[in-house]
Amino acid sequence: MDLRALVVSPDQESAALLMLILSELGIAAEHALSLQNGLDRLDAQRFEAIILDHHSDRSSDEFLRRLRQSSKNRACMLIAVVDSDFNARPLFGLGANFVLYRPLSSERTRISLRAARSLIRRERRRAPRIPLTSSVKVAYPGAPELDAILQDLSAEGTSLKTPDPLPPDCKVYFEFSLPDQGQLVRLSGEVAWQDASGRSGIRFLDVPQTSRRLMQAWLQQNASVRATQSSVGKSDAAQPFATPPRPERESNRELRPKPKETGLISNAGNRRNERRFDCKLGAEVYRLGSKVPNRCALSDISESGCYVEMPTPFTGHSGVEIVVRTANTKVRISGQVLNIHPGFGMGVRFTFKDAEEREDVLRLLAALASGPTLDELHR
Repeated sequence: MDLRALVVSPDQESAALLMLILSELGIAAEHALSLQNGLDRLDAQRFEAIILDHHSDRSSDEFLRRLRQSSKNRACMLIAVVDSDFNARPLFGLGANFVLYRPLSSERTRISLRAARSLIRRERRRAPRIPLTSSVKVAYPGAPELDAILQDLSAEGTSLKTPDPLPPDCKVYFEFSLPDQGQLVRLSGEVAWQDASGRSGIRFLDVPQTSRRLMQAWLQQNASVRATQSSVGKSDAAQPFATPPRPERESNRELRPKPKETGLISNAGNRRNERRFDCKLGAEVYRLGSKVPNRCALSDISESGCYVEMPTPFTGHSGVEIVVRTANTKVRISGQVLNIHPGFGMGVRFTFKDAEEREDVLRLLAALASGPTLDELHR
């Protein structure tokens, strides 16, 4: 597991649910029973996410203040668990990324944490990771120096292959040279993850300025070379939304309207694996290639698609773009019309043009999952 989370909560039942879902999502989780214990963990190691059981008191505010001053964790993702009647807006001003409402629902919590994991990984991808094969000397207390192989490198860490597993809870020291460089890079790090094949992911800790400059120069040079190579052969005629849709699963073959008194009855939600939300989201839908907005409402929405309620649905299997505006953001989603019901609307399957668009939908679902007050978002 290459992601770590800290759950700070005195509520054993809530913490157990959070730890279970984090484990399902491939996130290594630790539990701190008290705020003080949580602060001690913040000073000792780095986490990608902190889940805080927040209460309106000075102790919780002090925890947030210390978190944002932490040298190791000030940039981590913060998820706050609050009471259902709590005004969470000030928490977002203090740096919270997501809010979960008590009592925790397993479905809502799973959707929110899945969206959080996607955002964490997106942030990690901003540091380019360049593959390479280079020998490295590895040392740690109580063991002789060993030889390993670097397999990739970024400004924040590396992955390497060792003959024997590295100890998970100690500082590891590295010495290596990069291709086309004569000087040695020396630094220390910690094990972030390991697998059965002998690979280890390393998160850098102490990097001297000289070594940092050497790595940055090599990364910039090789990132530009890779960008140039990847652009060769791409068509200049590529159009937006040209990514072909993924093969559709049997369970998502058809999108129909919600049950109404119109006779167009469907129980399609029961045939899908994803959680679907019965909601009413004000939106605009555009036929692909057109700039003319059509006001509509989205309902019965999931990660794979939604139902667009509008009196004059598009004909055929049109490509569409849906724009949803919330209080904090604007989400654009590309899709394809699967079926139409004149006078009522049309079923749309999402055909995400890139990973970022999928993550935007996950965030929208997380907002819907966060509590009953967000079940209806206005345009």
